[in-house]
Amino acid sequence: METLAEEVASRRTFAIISHPDAGKTTLTEKLLLLGGAIQLAGQVKGRRLRHHTHSDWMRLERERGISITTSVMQFPYGGCLLNLLDTPGHEDFSEDTYRTLSAVDSALMVIDAAKGVEERTLKLMEVARRRNTPVMTFINKMDREGLPPLALLDEIEKKLGLLTVPFTWPIGQGRDLLGVYHLREDQISIYRAPDHEHAGVEDRIEGLTSDPGQVFLGPSATRLVEECELVRGTLPAWNPEDYEEGLATPVFFGSALGGFGVRELLDAFCTFAPSPRPQWSTTRTVRPEEASLSGFVFKIQANLDPQHHDRMAFVRLCSGRYQPGMRWFQVRTGRSFKVADARTFFANARSQTNAAVAGDILGLPNHGTIQIGDVFTEGERLSFAGVPNFAPEWFRRVILDDPLRSKTLARGLQELAEEGAAQFFRPLIGQEWIVGAIGPLQFEVVAARLADEYAVRCRFEPLPIATARWVETEPDLLAELQVRLAAYLAHDHLGDLVYLAPSRVHLELTEERHPEVRFHPTRERVLA
Repeated sequence: METLAEEVASRRTFAIISHPDAGKTTLTEKLLLLGGAIQLAGQVKGRRLRHHTHSDWMRLERERGISITTSVMQFPYGGCLLNLLDTPGHEDFSEDTYRTLSAVDSALMVIDAAKGVEERTLKLMEVARRRNTPVMTFINKMDREGLPPLALLDEIEKKLGLLTVPFTWPIGQGRDLLGVYHLREDQISIYRAPDHEHAGVEDRIEGLTSDPGQVFLGPSATRLVEECELVRGTLPAWNPEDYEEGLATPVFFGSALGGFGVRELLDAFCTFAPSPRPQWSTTRTVRPEEASLSGFVFKIQANLDPQHHDRMAFVRLCSGRYQPGMRWFQVRTGRSFKVADARTFFANARSQTNAAVAGDILGLPNHGTIQIGDVFTEGERLSFAGVPNFAPEWFRRVILDDPLRSKTLARGLQELAEEGAAQFFRPLIGQEWIVGAIGPLQFEVVAARLADEYAVRCRFEPLPIATARWVETEPDLLAELQVRLAAYLAHDHLGDLVYLAPSRVHLELTEERHPEVRFHPTRERVLA
């Protein structure tokens, strides 16, 4: 039987990050295929009678061909047990991705070979850099025309501030793609055109300068040998410590659609990606191999099973071992309870588990008593670094088609806000329901989910609100502030006071007039 330390060492908990349309969801499918978790990879933009991607389980995700919520998938590969968190690709759902990155130990970054480093990737890397998250890079779509490989590496170094260490090197590109060369192993993987549903079959040739290698490369053999020697001699050498500290990124080239170059990526990931790392609390460092269990909630998902209107809290275990029947202590409420039915996930499918260790993601049934950021232990009062909420940039008034459904609307908005699908505000004056979002597509998602999961139909109207700020002031000044600014104040779904500014100028004037009040663009509670 494995010891706790051995089980923890086998875990790899990671997220895949990219700009929309770089191929993130397609890569996810191929990783699952290689891990034996699925037998047939889906089409990202599946039409009728085609297979949908397994990580996109919402109706709107399947219709639009985009990922709009984080999915958790656990599967074995190469002696490791991988916990893959497939994050939303669309920028309108960035908050879900930011929270997810707080729960992983490393990340795979996908870059489109034709477009290079894009805006969304820059923002995600900023979040990863705050936690020194190790990042491994897959340059995708090498079977299409794109930027030269050296130009792509230069972009990564200049825009993302990462040293690039290529593990594989493309032999040709687009229609001329012959394969990739393994710089560390001196092997050629031959590219074969995919059938678009099954993983590509790879044949290998030992030695770039071997007779079979030279015959395979043909007239371009001399140029390719010189190019690979140049890459070896000029680019940084592999240093595992630089990777683990978030300073350097191993780079792989391939095509996720055909599954080409993905196995090399996954093999290296299992070898070099970190197992669960220590978590820093306000009182001490929590090490994953500790016997006592601890974990925090980074996501809440409503209606994984729409027929039962359930809610599930996603808990990242930071230390210890879970076993059914053990008692957990909820630090925020001071309440202890017995956990007998924790679940593991595969997209929206879930099953009861008999054991889990640090690095694993567990699901707890949530009946409204668990919040994002809650910490669970076996009795110790731990507080981890906070998970931020960002000020919305878009605001809409909710117009309910059937006024008799107002109570159900309130419950639906509350539960969707708890899971981070959007933000929800109730003004101090009036009976309006206001939804705030990072991007306009979130309103479409909220409307679709209210209709599908709560049988509530509504529409949204624009409001003259430019931004929001969470309000903090001394308790004895709070009542006076609520009177002075009542027309602009609201409570969010947690009851925190929020200032809804009609314009940036109005916000600046209000800040000048009320120096005793702090207006925060983010709400970041300590996880406790």
